[in-house]
Amino acid sequence: MLLIIIVPALEIAILISAGNLIGVIPTVLLIILTGVLGAYLAKSQGLQALKRVQNMTVIDGGPGDAVIDGLCILIGGVVLLTPGFITDAIGFLLLIPITRNKMKPLIYKWVQRKMKNGNVIIHRP
Repeated sequence: MLLIIIVPALEIAILISAGNLIGVIPTVLLIILTGVLGAYLAKSQGLQALKRVQNMTVIDGGPGDAVIDGLCILIGGVVLLTPGFITDAIGFLLLIPITRNKMKPLIYKWVQRKMKNGNVIIHRP
């Protein structure tokens, strides 16, 4: 709940500061540019992740790591649709493969904790 209040407040403060520093029009254009670039990255990375899931399911019998990639890409794409520099940074970190791969161990640990607490249940066929 605190995150829902703090992040938008920080985003507004940063957008106002950016508007004062570089001007309103450049700030708006920068927000639009990051949205367009984010949509492009989400689409291209998402298609690659989908192909990996399909290939891994056929070859290895399970998608494994590609599911986490897909989840990161989905979250990154959605976060990039939210105007703001903090959310854009988080979105790009989740979309770019190099940074996403560095974040995956943290995501695995988070999912494992949630599963251990009974907050996440995975059913296998």
